[in-house]
Amino acid sequence: MNVIVWLVLCIIWGTTWIFIKFGLEDLPPITFAVARFVLAAVVLAPVIFFQKLPMPRGGKEWRLLILTGILQFTINYSTVFWAEQYITSGLAAVLQATITVFGLALAWIFLPAERITALKIIAVLIGIVGVGIIFIDQLRVESTLAFAGSVAIVVGAYAAAQASILIKAKGVGIHPASILFVQMVCGLPPLIVYALAVEGSPFAHAWTLNAIGSVLYLAIAGTIAAFWLYYWLLARIESTKAMMISLVTPLIAVVIGNLVLGETLPPQTLFGGILILSSIGLIVFRRRSAAPATGTAPKEV
Repeated sequence: MNVIVWLVLCIIWGTTWIFIKFGLEDLPPITFAVARFVLAAVVLAPVIFFQKLPMPRGGKEWRLLILTGILQFTINYSTVFWAEQYITSGLAAVLQATITVFGLALAWIFLPAERITALKIIAVLIGIVGVGIIFIDQLRVESTLAFAGSVAIVVGAYAAAQASILIKAKGVGIHPASILFVQMVCGLPPLIVYALAVEGSPFAHAWTLNAIGSVLYLAIAGTIAAFWLYYWLLARIESTKAMMISLVTPLIAVVIGNLVLGETLPPQTLFGGILILSSIGLIVFRRRSAAPATGTAPKEV
C-alpha cells in the first residue's frame, strides 16, 4: 500500500507543474496560490466536520501546526509561485530538489532513528544530478531578480523539509486531514495580506476558464488529495523516502509537458531519468527487499 501511495503522489505532484504554468498565464502568483488554498480549505472543512475527524488537542499540537503551516504554505509556496516569474521552471525544479538534502540533514537532528548513511547521501546526490541534467539548458540566472528567485526557492525548499520533519517527529497521532486544514488556515493570512496589498483585489484579475480549472485541480488533487496522502505516508515510512518524491516530479512534469503541450523533450531526459530512477531504487525500495532477512516485518516503502 505504501508503494502505491508513494507512486500516486509522484503522479499528482508531477502534474501540478503544468497547472501552475496554466494558471500563471492569467493570475498573479500569490493571488493564484491564495485561491488554491482557500478553495482547498473550504472544501476540506465540511469533510472534517461531517466525518467528525479529530482536531489537534492541546497547545503543543496547535503550536506545531501553526509553525509548520507558516513553513509549508506561507514560505514554501509563496517562494515557488513568486520565483517562477523570474527563473525557468527547470531551474526551479532543480533548486526545489534540494528538499531532499535539507530533509536528510534535518532528519539527523530531529529523528535520531533515521541515520544519515553513505548510501542515502549518494542516492540523493545522484537524484539531484539527474534533475540537473534534464534541465541543464535552463540552469541560468540572467538578472538580480532571477538570483533572488533562486535564493527564494532554496529557502522554500528548506521550509518544506523542516515542516515535514517536524510533523514526522512531533505530529504522531494527528489526523492527516486536520494537519492540512490547520496548516492552511494558519499559513494563509500573510499570503492574503500580501496578495491584497501588492496584487490588488482578486476580482480585478482575469478569471478565465483556464485559471478556474487550474485552481480547481490544484486545490482538490494537488492540495487536499496529495497532502492528505503525504501526511498519511509520512507517518509510515522514513522521511527521506517520502521526500524523494521531489526528485521524481520534475521528470514526470517534463514527460507530461511533452504529451499534453507538445513540448520538446530535452535529448538528455533519458539519461537524467535513469539517474533519478536509480537514486529512487537505492533509497525507496532497497530496504523493503532486505527486511525479511532481519526477521522483522517490512515497515518502509
